[in-house]
Amino acid sequence: MTNPYLWVKTFHIVLITSWFAGLFYLPRIFVNLADEKNPDAYARLLGMADRLYRFMTILAVPALLLGITLWLYFGVGAGDIWMHAKLFFVLLLIAYHHICYSLLKKFRAGVNTKSGIWYRWFNEVPVILLLVIVTLVIFKP
Repeated sequence: MTNPYLWVKTFHIVLITSWFAGLFYLPRIFVNLADEKNPDAYARLLGMADRLYRFMTILAVPALLLGITLWLYFGVGAGDIWMHAKLFFVLLLIAYHHICYSLLKKFRAGVNTKSGIWYRWFNEVPVILLLVIVTLVIFKP
């Protein structure tokens, strides 16, 4: 019989990886939206951003639930300081996800005030969060 812990961990990693792919790509769409002047191209990009946000939210929910399962049911990192630090950065990641939604709403309303350059920098946030989270999980300081 296979170990259920390994299945939960496997799906958690796959879903987190997929969620991050969306978090990396959505701000790149924002860069294009911020710079786009053609209304047809803008509408197409906005549709892409809407669909991507919905899809990455669908991925984030089970990813987070599986992470909670690993922590509370299987005891991964229970009581360890590294886990508390990781959870802090996961909360920042969830906040980033929600900030993406508020920015998307501004694009939908046509009231974006930020430049493409700003979105290029904004796009670096999930890279840093991924680096910190993975470092905490691997090294368990």
